[in-house]
Amino acid sequence: MDKLAILTRDCAGVNACIRSIVRTCDKLDIQSFGVIKGYEGLIDGNFKKLSRNDVSGIINKGGTILKTSRSKRFYNEIFQKNAIDNLRNNNFDGLIVVGGNGSLTAANIIYEKYDFPVIGIPATIDNDINGVKLTLGADTAVNVALDALDKIRDTATSLERIFIVEVMGRKCGYIALQVALSGGCEEVLIPEMDFNYDKMCEEIKIGNNRGKHSWIIIVAEGAAKASEVSDIIKEKTGLETRIAVLGHIQRGGRPTSKDRILGAVLGNYAVNLLNEGKKGLCVRLNDNCLDTILIKEAIQDKKIEKEIYYKLIKLLT
Repeated sequence: MDKLAILTRDCAGVNACIRSIVRTCDKLDIQSFGVIKGYEGLIDGNFKKLSRNDVSGIINKGGTILKTSRSKRFYNEIFQKNAIDNLRNNNFDGLIVVGGNGSLTAANIIYEKYDFPVIGIPATIDNDINGVKLTLGADTAVNVALDALDKIRDTATSLERIFIVEVMGRKCGYIALQVALSGGCEEVLIPEMDFNYDKMCEEIKIGNNRGKHSWIIIVAEGAAKASEVSDIIKEKTGLETRIAVLGHIQRGGRPTSKDRILGAVLGNYAVNLLNEGKKGLCVRLNDNCLDTILIKEAIQDKKIEKEIYYKLIKLLT
């Protein structure tokens, strides 16, 4: 292999991953190029040659130095062919895609439909890639949300208020559940599980009568909106509530040591796989062992062990 391209989405740890890819390529005498602005850049042929100097001092930075975008154009076959032509006409031998379900779905199209060598690196704060225990960026997102929650708790306790805190997670409640457990919250609502509002409100009223006046409920955005939960609680309990929507702060911030190391390990592994002629694979680190699954398997809906979720949620009560 002589030349590869790197395409990324944004979350903490991605820059550490880019750094690892470029440094590994340098050692193997492979030219590495960044695709600027994700799949939009691939369609427009926006490539930048990367050297060790370009990735110096980025391991601690959030986001991605390559910029990114959501590309609706890529799902039009005309623009897919533009992207593939740009890869082939510029003599690229392979592509590494660092991203979540959407990015990896597009990567699978490049591999299966156009027979171009691709390796995927799972990077998403939602931790919703099938077959992957922990995705790049998820650990940082949880810790960013937890830090915000700790500050909210100070206010909730001081003012004796009920707070509903909305975190990211359209289809996956990973962040919500992790934050609720580590933050000592009273309730959590996640997309994977049904929830009984009547039971929750009754528990709040009983707790309030016993002198418990502060209450923190974590809500994954895919389960409900904080404002909706707040209205239900007000109606059923008559108690005052406040909401906090954490939003995109969870996608940013300095990556944790876990995400920096994970990015470095997966980046190095991805380059070596492409150099060995492997393709159509998604790399992962499960139980301290590096291995792969097919990208087409990684983009399937993640299998959830609901029994485990039930046991974890019971720890909150």
